[in-house]
Amino acid sequence: MIKKFLPYMIGGGLLLILVFWYISVKNGAVTVDQAVKKEWGNVETSYQRRNDLIGNLVKTVKGAADFEKTTLEAVISARSKATSVNIDPTNITPEQFEQFNQAQSGVSSALSRLLVTVEKYPELRANENFRMLQNELTSTENQILTARTRFNEAVEKYNNYVLKMPRSFILSDYKEKALFKSVAGAEKPVDVEFDFNNEKK
Repeated sequence: MIKKFLPYMIGGGLLLILVFWYISVKNGAVTVDQAVKKEWGNVETSYQRRNDLIGNLVKTVKGAADFEKTTLEAVISARSKATSVNIDPTNITPEQFEQFNQAQSGVSSALSRLLVTVEKYPELRANENFRMLQNELTSTENQILTARTRFNEAVEKYNNYVLKMPRSFILSDYKEKALFKSVAGAEKPVDVEFDFNNEKK
């Protein structure tokens, strides 16, 4: 009697194993995908903190007499461009990252020029509020680096999960996500030059 139903029992058992494996793979994909979204949220939060600090820094610097107008305008413009670039964490493409990185690189470059130019203004360097904002910006840059690193780790785990066979057969709707990469030319030292004969405010 048992022998008669043995093939059906084996078939049913195998089917049950496949169903549980399928459910496990799908749930695993959701887990790694959510981890990427969480880390991207941390990246956005870090950049938002920097943007907020830059706004306060600009207000502080504006109070300095004869501060270079073009230097401030460059920071304000770069910050505005960076905040206009939005990325959908469910569909992160290399092109989106390139645009995002370029915008954030523009902020970093303009901000660096601003901080170097401040050296000409002893009253600004002695301003307690300015020094506090400068220290907070340095701390925030470290937070951004950490957030980007953790995001890349989450994306690497996600990509390995959804792209490896045999999981890739049933996760075809989960696409590879892009990683943060250095902006082209970032490995080269930056040559910063200033024209201190600019038109004053």
